[in-house]
Amino acid sequence: MGFHDYIEETKNIFNRLYPDNKITDIDYEGPTIVVYTKDPELFAKRDDLVRQIAQEIRRRIAIRSDPSILLPEDQARESIEKIIPKEAGLEDIYFEPDTGEVIIELDEPSIVTARGTDYVQEIKSRTQWSPRIVRAPPMYSRTVKEVREFMREVKQERREFLHNLGVKLSGPPMVGETWVRLTALGGHSEVGRSATLVSTKNSKVLIDCGMMNVGPDADPWDAAPYLYVPEVQPLSTIDAVILTHAHLDHSGLLPLLFKYGYDGPVYMTPPTRDLAALLQNDYIKVARMEGGKVPYESKYIREELKHTITLRYGETTDITRDMRLTFYNAGHILGSASGHLHIGDGLYNVVLSGDVKFEKTWLFNPANNKFPRAETFMTESTYGGRDDYSFTREEATQTLIDVINRTHDRGGSVLIPVFAVGRSQEVMIVLEDAMRNGRIPQMDVYLDGMIMEAPAIHAAYPEYLNKELREAIMVKKENPFLSPIFKKVETRDRGRK
Repeated sequence: MGFHDYIEETKNIFNRLYPDNKITDIDYEGPTIVVYTKDPELFAKRDDLVRQIAQEIRRRIAIRSDPSILLPEDQARESIEKIIPKEAGLEDIYFEPDTGEVIIELDEPSIVTARGTDYVQEIKSRTQWSPRIVRAPPMYSRTVKEVREFMREVKQERREFLHNLGVKLSGPPMVGETWVRLTALGGHSEVGRSATLVSTKNSKVLIDCGMMNVGPDADPWDAAPYLYVPEVQPLSTIDAVILTHAHLDHSGLLPLLFKYGYDGPVYMTPPTRDLAALLQNDYIKVARMEGGKVPYESKYIREELKHTITLRYGETTDITRDMRLTFYNAGHILGSASGHLHIGDGLYNVVLSGDVKFEKTWLFNPANNKFPRAETFMTESTYGGRDDYSFTREEATQTLIDVINRTHDRGGSVLIPVFAVGRSQEVMIVLEDAMRNGRIPQMDVYLDGMIMEAPAIHAAYPEYLNKELREAIMVKKENPFLSPIFKKVETRDRGRK
């Protein structure tokens, strides 16, 4: 079936079930068929029927309000501000015109969502927007705010991009002999510039596009994966890119793809989108400060964002005509994922682990190790040598505490060089916990500015944290990242006492 066939079949099914002209439009948005209606409540009451239709046509279906019935944003904002009680602590309202949703951030969302209250229904009936009530992040993140604002600015371009992607995905796969091939482009037998190509007769999917740390005087191409090999060129022939997590050895050269001709989707989790933008922009900034060569400009980071499709853990979507992707928790950093690729109609299943942490950490639950089916499992092995030994969380914590106490007793200062995203947040939690419980003396902890921005992004996505940290931040209001021991040091302050 082609694009028009799927649209026509969907339209016929809905018209048969809802003959009173309830459907105003049907269109593709990436792999999802979007059905617009002037009566969204009707479909909300019969969501079982929508699921049955989705199973029948083997496509995801989203029901959305027709834009013509939505109250203008300024009027809707005014109505919502009047409806929400003051004690709920309204922090922010932002609209998603593409989906007809309005996200309402509250300090105390339970006041609005509690049983017996009709705030949510009143917002629906007055504005026709679908309210999504969320707890306001306890920390302000400039990155999260700017990314969300940018995505709203390019909503029309994204809608066109997603429509074209949907048309491409709706075509039938090529028939004939089938095969699957994995091509190592970087990060194999080395640390850095991770990139792997998964190819079939129909499709080419690139997993990660990282960079090698080669120093400021080196040619940037020395840091790149083998993007010049025939299997990859031209870049416009790649159907999709998957990003497992935001560290630069996996994401650092992803914007370069857009500079040299790639124009397709990039799949990642929501927090990975924000963290990758933070790290990529910081990479450009630092490279310029050090006088090094910069392989791409910030406009290509914006192109990456414009083409990003976010998936939560456990969500499955078509990424090519013969591949379906599901993300699973990898336990490495915020939003890190292992990618499960279901290829063909049961032909083959591949799992690419990304970087994994197989033990519960101060921040995250351990990596998932249960997949519905996998013929090939490719895992990272940074610490996988025969004689390698990884400390347990308790052993690593005690070692750090011993070093700090020994250095403090001698009148010294402790310098802890760690990655800005991931390890630094774990160290912050360890230090805060150790000082609060008297295991090390009270002292100031000076942090690079970006290290302070990263915890704010963590706080914006509490569902990706482990249960204990999530409850401490969101329920108990005991956010370790907001401890007064932490002092932010900006670039202009470096070198001062």
